[in-house]
Amino acid sequence: MSSGFTGVRRLAAALTTTAALLVVVPAAPAQAAPAGPSGISAKGAILIDGSSGKVLWSKAADTSRQMASTTKIMTAMVVLDTKGVNLKRKVTIKKQYRSYVAAKGASTADLRTGDKVTVGQLLYALMLPSGCDAAYALADTFGSGKTTAARTSNFIAKMNSKAKSMHLKGTHYDSFDGISAKGKNYTTPRSLALLTKHALGNKTFRTVVSTTKTRQKVSNGRTYTWYNTNKLLGAYKGAIGVKTGTSTPAGPCLVFAAKRGDRMVIGVLLNDKANRFTDAAKVLDWTYGVKKTATTFAPRSLPAGAPTD
Repeated sequence: MSSGFTGVRRLAAALTTTAALLVVVPAAPAQAAPAGPSGISAKGAILIDGSSGKVLWSKAADTSRQMASTTKIMTAMVVLDTKGVNLKRKVTIKKQYRSYVAAKGASTADLRTGDKVTVGQLLYALMLPSGCDAAYALADTFGSGKTTAARTSNFIAKMNSKAKSMHLKGTHYDSFDGISAKGKNYTTPRSLALLTKHALGNKTFRTVVSTTKTRQKVSNGRTYTWYNTNKLLGAYKGAIGVKTGTSTPAGPCLVFAAKRGDRMVIGVLLNDKANRFTDAAKVLDWTYGVKKTATTFAPRSLPAGAPTD
């Protein structure tokens, strides 16, 4: 009888100890939500470290999409990576460059027929007002062939060759300016960011894309004034570029870069139908640990009549 009572007491003690253990053992923490900026409307996006190329955040980063005028980053780099490129070389503006933008309803630097414009000036015309006439002039000048059609086709082939040599996956060009006849002008956010990282390693490219406004005097005395369509410049602290793009199939696009202290980042937003500049500000706020900048951020205004892209 006593041994049975002792057994009951031992069982009760064991249950009490087990209950105590259950009380003091903490529950496993819930899995944290993935870090990153919220409320970004772009269908494809990425943010990379500008030095290492490490991905800091992404959204459908490897899905190919049309890229509109962000194509012109590659246009510029085919020119700038040409061995022995002479930025002072003069290019005569042909009537067909103006006729092309008129027919396409394309963004333009309003280059005038007969003007002699240097390659360096054409890069400003290409990247600031997003001049498709400037893209045409550069493709015609740096492509090989006996006719304009042959030279521009060769230039596009150079763009694709460069994409292949840089291992830019999911990327193909069928135009020198982003106006795609057959919808075969596309890239991924990851590949576009890596191309931009390469481009920002070129001093001339960095200088051009970080310029908000330029006045360029050409050989006949005409002066062109071009404004950068990237409204982050001059509006978001640390913004240093890079390129806008908009078309019906691509939607609004933006490639952007910013630097604060020693830290530079590069971002891509493809098909962002909200506000790409505000979304870029949100991404940069998250990057630099800044609170609420995006809620009060006002993109830089362009003068009346200045091209937008």
